[in-house]
Amino acid sequence: MDPLHAIAIVLVASSVAALATPFVMRLARGIGAVDRPNARKVSRRDSMPLLGGLAVGIGCAVGIAVGLLVVDEPRLVRGAAGFGGGALLLVLVGIWDDRFEVKPWVKLAFQLAAASIAIRAGFRVDLFSDPISRTTLEVPALILWPVTLLWIVGVTNAMNLIDGLDGLSAGIGAIIAATLTIICWQAGQWVGVVIGLAIMGALLGYLPFNFPPARIFLGDTGSLLIGFGLSLLALEGYRKTALLAFLVPLLALAIPLLDTLLSIIRRLRSGRGVFSPDRLHMHHRLLEREGSHKNAVLMLYFLTGCFCMIAVSFSQLDGWIAFIYLAAVVGVTIRLLRNLDAFSLDLLADRSREAGKSESSEVDESSMQIGEERDA
Repeated sequence: MDPLHAIAIVLVASSVAALATPFVMRLARGIGAVDRPNARKVSRRDSMPLLGGLAVGIGCAVGIAVGLLVVDEPRLVRGAAGFGGGALLLVLVGIWDDRFEVKPWVKLAFQLAAASIAIRAGFRVDLFSDPISRTTLEVPALILWPVTLLWIVGVTNAMNLIDGLDGLSAGIGAIIAATLTIICWQAGQWVGVVIGLAIMGALLGYLPFNFPPARIFLGDTGSLLIGFGLSLLALEGYRKTALLAFLVPLLALAIPLLDTLLSIIRRLRSGRGVFSPDRLHMHHRLLEREGSHKNAVLMLYFLTGCFCMIAVSFSQLDGWIAFIYLAAVVGVTIRLLRNLDAFSLDLLADRSREAGKSESSEVDESSMQIGEERDA
């Protein structure tokens, strides 16, 4: 691919998304698709317009259209149709959810349908290569479908769960999209490159409206679209077929995937349902530590960028060196999670209780001092 074509895709997608966002903001207010704060949400701004993902989707669609015109790749039409068909389903259910709310199992059904469309278009885990013997095996259909479905749905929901602060999901999505696009470029997977450039460009065009303090939220319309797109990019980058190659997109997606995994474990340990909300996600913990939305978001950008740089460097390794490198990354990640108190079940509640105790002890001490003064 000509680098100038790549730049054109990014610029067009970015410009279209930026121009579409103000119109989407008016549309969201007009149909009543606005945020309604509740106990688990960080934002307390009522009537904030949602549907930001619609502007991202429009920019992404136009960017891919430019790619179809300038890139000569036989698989591109089929890949664009698979991504576009699945993305359209998720945007539609996201719009409905942002306006009326949709039950989790209904959204899951739409996610499975979107994933099925993508798999039929060629986005799949179909080859497996042993990193030691270099033997390449074809993955049976009985394994291919459930594994690929689990991957697409898992990443889609991971980006949905992490969308808790202004600019968080859009910024992280842009960083990961850029990383996976580089990996697809290295592997010669031009379908992934075109889709990745379009997603990255659309998110960059939309981000100024969403960065703290936000004027519009992505809503489920956007978070589902971003997660779906990133899951397909990861599958395209994996086409190098080596077992270790599949760890590269895992590293790039480390922050949202770790947050989702820890959420599931935390809820199971506490005896609550997997879909039950809480305020113990990474962004909640960082918000409490940093004290401001912007600082917490920038910290998560930084952490995501670190994992993405690790992913790009890891893609150049092979054999036992890659395993040693991976072990070091796992060790650092565990340390990072401990520093964030990510393994705690009731961090915020515990701190609230501690604050309450300290306040009550101060009140008791003041009462004792007053009593002593009266006695004197």
